[in-house]
Amino acid sequence: MALASAATAAQSSEKIVLLHYWSGALRGGIDDMAAAFNAQHPHYNLKPIAFEHESFKVGIRVMLDSGQPPDIFSYWAGARLESLAAADQLAPLDTVWQEARLDDVFPGPLAAACTYDGRKYGLPLTQHFVAFFYNRKIFASLGLSPPTTWEEFRTVCARIKATGIAPLALGARERWPAQFWFDYLLLRTAGPEYRQKLMDGEASYTDPQVLRAFSLWQSLLDAGYFFPAPKAYDWSEAAKQVFHGQAAMILMGTWIIGLFDGQMGWPQEEGFDFFVFPTVDPGVPDVALGPIDVLAVAKAGNVGAAEQVLPYFAATGLQETMSAGSGALAPSREVAPDFYSPLKRRLAAVIRAAPHWAFNYDLATPPAVAEAGLDAFLAFVTRPHTLTAILAETEAKAKAARVRPPAVKTQTGNNSGTEAPAWKKQ
Repeated sequence: MALASAATAAQSSEKIVLLHYWSGALRGGIDDMAAAFNAQHPHYNLKPIAFEHESFKVGIRVMLDSGQPPDIFSYWAGARLESLAAADQLAPLDTVWQEARLDDVFPGPLAAACTYDGRKYGLPLTQHFVAFFYNRKIFASLGLSPPTTWEEFRTVCARIKATGIAPLALGARERWPAQFWFDYLLLRTAGPEYRQKLMDGEASYTDPQVLRAFSLWQSLLDAGYFFPAPKAYDWSEAAKQVFHGQAAMILMGTWIIGLFDGQMGWPQEEGFDFFVFPTVDPGVPDVALGPIDVLAVAKAGNVGAAEQVLPYFAATGLQETMSAGSGALAPSREVAPDFYSPLKRRLAAVIRAAPHWAFNYDLATPPAVAEAGLDAFLAFVTRPHTLTAILAETEAKAKAARVRPPAVKTQTGNNSGTEAPAWKKQ
């Protein structure tokens, strides 16, 4: 009888599909979060479905264009979220924010990251910070301390290279991990105002500021400080080079904590630790860099049910669950500092102290322009001595992308006449 009642309850619950990109080495947190939600709310059946990270970037656009999107999906705050809002493919969430008093839950900058043209379109789920993560054993064996200036950084790299270990790991196969080098070198030299002009198309990739950032990066490549053939590896493979002692450090987001600690059992502050990107020009304002993952609601999905479910993801317990599994900091200001490990408390303190926050490159400029830039970063690490040609080509592609009409189609329902995709039937 109990089994029959459970089956009836499951059948009567309203299914809500949550499509996300936390799979493979990025998995962690979201399934636990959904399970906790379903246990607390049996009248809903929240079904998380994972897509591989790179496939998601294309797949979600196809689903939105076809009028057969998931009800809720993860996405990146910044230019990518804005592009979907501008194409009228997202349901505004102003009512959700007002009724759930989410402006009291999330700090102003994070609320602003979910806002486009005065309306809210996302709910913050994770906040990641990009920093250097390093092998403590290697640093300790050489008596090295985390560098704070560019000169100290180069000295540390030289000391490590002399032992036969690669100072730096980089997995550039999927392009995006390379962007963090350009981001920080530009921010640490030209500053956040110039960088924003470049992101907005008001500055050129052939400017001396851009050339200098790339030249600093090139000096590291020329010195042989990177593990060979970065194009051959993805980010997690490069991270494992640090774990195995083949490389000493990697510039990566805090999701690496979920890989190192959660999946590989490498203890924080004992096996690995972090330091912020060193100062290059002392007079340039400090900037913290990273992505903010949000949940968005598709305009062509089950908007009513999604709006009922969404506020629960702002609950302290669910935000803590996602943080613990993903390595991220919880965006909610209601998550107490003592919830975090000592390492993550230090990360949070760095973010709070920074006067500026910036999205990483592919979230800070329009998606079509970002594609040109990501191509440039991969080309650069492969053949750095063609830099002048790479920058000229990138500028031409960026200009063309800004005048090209957006490829996103706007649909508010399934008018394609096609059968629902298999993932939606699950």
